[in-house]
Parts: sequence; C-alpha cells; structure tokens
Amino acid sequence: MIHHLKGKLVEKNPTYVVVECNGVGYFLNISLHTFSLLPSDENITLYTHFQVKEDSHTLFGFSDKAEREIFRLLLLVSGIGASTARTMLSSLNPTQVRDAIASGDVATIQGIKGIGAKTAQRVILDLKDKILKVYDIDEVSLQSNNTTKEEALSALEVLGYTRRQSEKVVERILSQDSSLSVEGIIKSALKNL
Repeated sequence: MIHHLKGKLVEKNPTYVVVECNGVGYFLNISLHTFSLLPSDENITLYTHFQVKEDSHTLFGFSDKAEREIFRLLLLVSGIGASTARTMLSSLNPTQVRDAIASGDVATIQGIKGIGAKTAQRVILDLKDKILKVYDIDEVSLQSNNTTKEEALSALEVLGYTRRQSEKVVERILSQDSSLSVEGIIKSALKNL
C-alpha cells in the first residue's frame, strides 16, 4: 500500500497530476478540491489510495487525510465506485460531503451530477452512523446549525441575493464561527456580498 507521495509536481490538470519521486513519475487521479489546494511550487505531498482491479491498478491523490478518508468511506457504499466518489469530492468539499451525510441531507447529495435519489439515500443510510461515530459529531447541534443556515439563506434570498452566491459566503462564515445566530450570519454575509 502506498500511503503518500512526496516529490516534484511534473504535470498538473484538474483531473490528474504527475508527481516525480526519485526518478519515477506517478500518475494520480485527483478531485477538483485537491486541484484547487495544490501549491504552485514544485514540491508537493499527496496522500494516496491505491485501487487494484483485475484490469487496472489506479492511484488516487488527496491533499489531506480527511479527504482520503471520506473517499474511502464512499467506496464502501454499494453502487459508488471510485469515479463517482471522486465526482462527489469535486462537486463538494470533504466537509460538505461529511456534513450532508451526517445530517441526512438527501437534496445536497442528489445535487451532485450522476447521483440519483436512491443512490443519495443509500449513501446516507450506509454511512451516516459511521460518520457520526468516526467524526464524533453531535446530531442535535448539526441539525440546529443546518436550520440556522437555511433561515439565513432564505432571508438573503428575500433581500435579492441568489442562493448560490449566498451559500458560499454563509459556508465561509459558519466555518469561522458555527455558533452565530441567524441575525449574525445575515449581518456578516451582507458585509461580504
């Protein structure tokens, strides 16, 4: 098993990178999340997942261990393969995927290209308990946080902001201080929109 690679970034694309380690170039499939976090300098470290199948050996690269862990959990779900898991991590960041599963947010998971209602429900059903246990998430605080977020987003929509642009700002505000009230989120969001 290859745990991580540390070497020179030779080639960088939104779906893959080539990392040279001691004269050997490794082709790693990556998510858009990892692509966005890759530094511009040559020396990088990527955590890896090595998948062996009858017809292929594939190496996946991740910017951090948390993203790799979410990827591996997604692979445990029947019907979710490596490409679907990578698409999920390209559409949402690992924290968003984790929180959507933990809170049972079918709509967010179903919003990912290629994920239908049944698959989204299966992901939540299979992984919710594992994620709550592994990440030690309190389900009650997660639900109240989601309610606060939804109320703030609705208020911003009423004020004329699109949901998409508001969501990004509200996510950033909540990542800095998750204890804010609805009013606090709206005030902070208005300063940043």
